[in-house]
Amino acid sequence: MKMLPLEYFLFLQIILFLFITPGTPRIVIISYSMNYGLKSCVWTALGDVTANLIQGTLVIFVIGSLFLDNPIFLKTFKWIGIIYLVYLAYDIYNSRPKDINSLPKHEKSIFSFFKDGFLVAGTSPKAWMFFPLIFPQFIDFNSNYIAQFIILIVTYMVLDFVSLIGYAVLANKLIVWIKANPKVINTISACVLLIIALIIVVTQNY
Repeated sequence: MKMLPLEYFLFLQIILFLFITPGTPRIVIISYSMNYGLKSCVWTALGDVTANLIQGTLVIFVIGSLFLDNPIFLKTFKWIGIIYLVYLAYDIYNSRPKDINSLPKHEKSIFSFFKDGFLVAGTSPKAWMFFPLIFPQFIDFNSNYIAQFIILIVTYMVLDFVSLIGYAVLANKLIVWIKANPKVINTISACVLLIIALIIVVTQNY
């Protein structure tokens, strides 16, 4: 059975709901938009979708069963993600919001922004579970599954990128308020990242 328009529509509903939820990548993108400007978020978003492409490809064609049958692999990625979330929380808390009346100060390199987006998405347990659990539901492996996968992953990456930039634009519009309250969003963002890391630890049986 080939992927039908109805099945594709259901897939769109799932990922749109996923992307409008402010998860870890969106919290990071909001903070970066306010601290470093909108252009920096493009590279962070590109890092995010690049990780998604690699994750989706590996999960569907190589190691999907490893995460389902061997919990140790998923736990390892969770701990890497937890450590990186703590680091990002510290980095965000100590950064200063960008002055909208001055030129952007590139305190971080383009590669650094790309790397942060890549690692946040690449070490996300939710993403590593999403691809093997959701994608196969919309792929007929007895048909041209490669073409079906390309359609799904491109859709996923495009909508993910658009939603991330949307969050960045919205956050950038709030920069005037942030200028008057310079540590509020950074502190909130850092705390949320730490809470996410804590929830991951508490809800798992290590």
